[in-house]
Amino acid sequence: MKIIQRDALNGFAADLGGTKIAAARIENGKVVERLLAPTDPAAGPEAQIAAIRTLLDQLGHSKGAPLGAAVTGRVDRAGAWHAVNSGTLPAILGFPLEQELVRALGAATCLNDAAAAAFAEGLFGAGATSDSFAYITVSTGVGGGLVIGNRLVSSENGLAGHVGFVSSRHANGPCGSGRMATVESTAGGRGIAAAAAAAGHQGVDARAVFLAASEGQDWADRIVATSARAVATLIGDLTAILGLDTVAMGGSIGLAPGYIERMRSVLSDEPELFRPRLVLAELGHDAPLIGALAAHLGKENP
Repeated sequence: MKIIQRDALNGFAADLGGTKIAAARIENGKVVERLLAPTDPAAGPEAQIAAIRTLLDQLGHSKGAPLGAAVTGRVDRAGAWHAVNSGTLPAILGFPLEQELVRALGAATCLNDAAAAAFAEGLFGAGATSDSFAYITVSTGVGGGLVIGNRLVSSENGLAGHVGFVSSRHANGPCGSGRMATVESTAGGRGIAAAAAAAGHQGVDARAVFLAASEGQDWADRIVATSARAVATLIGDLTAILGLDTVAMGGSIGLAPGYIERMRSVLSDEPELFRPRLVLAELGHDAPLIGALAAHLGKENP
């Protein structure tokens, strides 16, 4: 895959997440127009494609125009789309997404949304000067992507980069992936809400837990601390495997005030070799859109 310069990115992109769909027109590497619509989590893949197409039509997309599509879930090397978390888009079961988008729209490349964000951050954002970079997003779940030597790490089955499904000594509950005691099961928003319920605070979501922690409530502070500790430990483990020099944090929890400082405190107890530079992601909501289009243009221009 050829590495495309940011100012050469011209085309369209879509980002389909568990709660919203975004579509954008990109010129010279910048999002110049963006449209949003809610995701129907129960809808089948055909309906999801129709929703993407509606937004792209409004942006002036014409058949054959360059298109990168980032989606939550697993996208294998053949372009088939699979749900990997039972709580997110459960109707997506190996649908030939890239094939159908090409048929309907003329040109497209599909990849996981966190992987797309990682690719953009690795090339043009927080990891632009890094040789061994990881992007981790902590929101409802925990996802990520790995960019080594300016190349996005991928695998035939599309699982590469799903770092939230790694086992964690800080966890003990079930994960939507089907595994037990993963980083996502304790660090993500669902895990935080489950921990709050177990502490006697039923119906409290992650946002409310963070608010309670900021107000000095010990039960909430312990839950937030465990989340940050689990992600920091994951970073140390990934660094041992991949020799990471930079990790960027994204997502509503990853970017929450004080969260990265908690992680840095945990990492300070690690030997120096296992403490990569830890920074906030720079590209925000643009990252998966820019990364998806960069992946498409890189593939189209090998």
